[in-house]
Amino acid sequence: MARKRKRKSRRRQEGRKILELVPQYNLESGEDKPVTAARKFIASQGITPPAVLVVRRNEHTTDRYFWAEKGLFGAQYVEENHFLFPSLRTVAPHNTQAKGPTSTALSQ
Repeated sequence: MARKRKRKSRRRQEGRKILELVPQYNLESGEDKPVTAARKFIASQGITPPAVLVVRRNEHTTDRYFWAEKGLFGAQYVEENHFLFPSLRTVAPHNTQAKGPTSTALSQ
């Protein structure tokens, strides 16, 4: 039997596109847990939000975190709820199409 494809959330896809515009840092977790390694890396490097941290747990597994003014969050949560993070509003690409009568008034 054919497997049904998982539906991709439009909101999450939009959040993923926004996160691609944020600076990204790659690091190894070493002996620490991934979250601890991410927090230590942020403290040692003096990283300012917003930033995405990709922590490599082992050769097969990586964890993604988002560093915001409010703290450290899982990247998947941020993708789904990107509108809750004010620092992403400055990074997000704005819609360039004008809406309503203003676009016709400008073209005349």
